[in-house]
Amino acid sequence: MNWQADRITPVAAARALAARLAWPVLGLLVATNACFAGVLSQADLKRVEDLRPMFAGLMGDLVQTSKRPDISAADADCVKSTIQNLVEISQELSSFEYLITIEKELTNVSENDPTRDVVKFAVEQSTNILTSQRKKIAQLPDQCARSPLALAKAQQALQVVDATTGILSSIRSRL
Repeated sequence: MNWQADRITPVAAARALAARLAWPVLGLLVATNACFAGVLSQADLKRVEDLRPMFAGLMGDLVQTSKRPDISAADADCVKSTIQNLVEISQELSSFEYLITIEKELTNVSENDPTRDVVKFAVEQSTNILTSQRKKIAQLPDQCARSPLALAKAQQALQVVDATTGILSSIRSRL
C-alpha cells in the first residue's frame, strides 16, 4: 500500500481561504442577482458574476504575497492588514445577505411592497459598509504607503471594493 499524508500547499490554503471569505461578499451579490433577475440588465449580471473570481483571486494573491519569504516583515504586515480589512468587509456584509435574500421573487412585487424596502435597506447598508471599509484600506500607515508592494496590494483591494460598491449602487438605483 502506497500511502502519502495529505499536504496542504500554501497555494491551496490561500485558495481555500479566499473562497471562504469571498462567499459572504459574493453571496450577497449573487443573492441580489437572484432577487432582482427582472430588474438587472445583462451587463449587471455579468459584472456580478465577474466579482467572485476577482475577489477570490485578490484574496489568494494577498495571502500568497504575505507568506513570501522574499518580502520584508513590514511589507508582510501591511499586506496582512489589507487582508484583515477584506475579512471585516466579508463578515459585515454577511449580516445583510439574509435581508437581501429574504424574498426570491421580487419581480411580481409592487413598488410599495415592504419587502422591497427591506432589500433596499440591506443594499444601502452594504454600500455604507463598503464605503467605510474603503476608507480604512485607503488610509495606509506611513510605512505601508512608502512600500511599493504594500501600496500596490492595497490598490488592488480598493479596485475590488469599488467594483462591488458600483454594482450595489447600480442595483440600489433600480429599487
